[in-house]
Amino acid sequence: MELVRTVTEAGVTTLTLDSPANRNALSRALITELLTALAAAAAAPDTRVVVLSHAGPVFCSGADLKETAATRPGERLPVELMADLLAAIWEFPKPVVARIAGPARAGGLGLIGAADLAVCTESATFAFTEVRLGVIPAVISATVLPRLAPRAAAELYLTGDVFGGARAAEIGLVTAAVPDAELDAAVAGYCASLIRGGPLALAGTKQLLRRARSESIRAELAELSDRSAGYFTSSEGREGVSARQEKRDPSWVPKQ
Repeated sequence: MELVRTVTEAGVTTLTLDSPANRNALSRALITELLTALAAAAAAPDTRVVVLSHAGPVFCSGADLKETAATRPGERLPVELMADLLAAIWEFPKPVVARIAGPARAGGLGLIGAADLAVCTESATFAFTEVRLGVIPAVISATVLPRLAPRAAAELYLTGDVFGGARAAEIGLVTAAVPDAELDAAVAGYCASLIRGGPLALAGTKQLLRRARSESIRAELAELSDRSAGYFTSSEGREGVSARQEKRDPSWVPKQ
């Protein structure tokens, strides 16, 4: 049974978590299928943006606790495999947009943090439930803590309390929280903007957003100047500048 469905249309590949029977929990099988789907999308030239969505009322309930409890000695826990998945999304060379129309818990928030943009409904709910299970939100911290305001992170990590879409947007967990009926239009709007960016420029911008800062401002500016010059003199950069001057779409924008 397929746990991740893939559909590509007009440059946007939607990867849908389709395991509603266990609230789209991150089982070994689902993680493996999602990693395979991401690798295929990364290699597909017609995929310009990936949307991470879900079937059923729940976005993702976190690591599969039944599998975790049944793990035998020497076998990798689902949470250990989740580390591979979060890294794959964080390092993905194309923009990733999370579409959240329902609750997300624990490891599900790690997926949201790993995505470049995240849009949720105002009715969606979130919680870092780990401490209430006697464990800690360790793995997901790699993708979540860079997004969250520090005081909010301390409050929500330590209490495990549930919070809503508006709070998720306020503290930086998601990009925007919208009325339920407007979710798909909001996601489509972001995708329409993203596919207008040059593929190499988008990948380079993602690297720029995650790069380590230099110790010296002059060293940093010298390194960034070299990067900028490389893009301006690339074939993609030349095409983009020519398209702007000629008042046409660049060649990389998908034809409607």
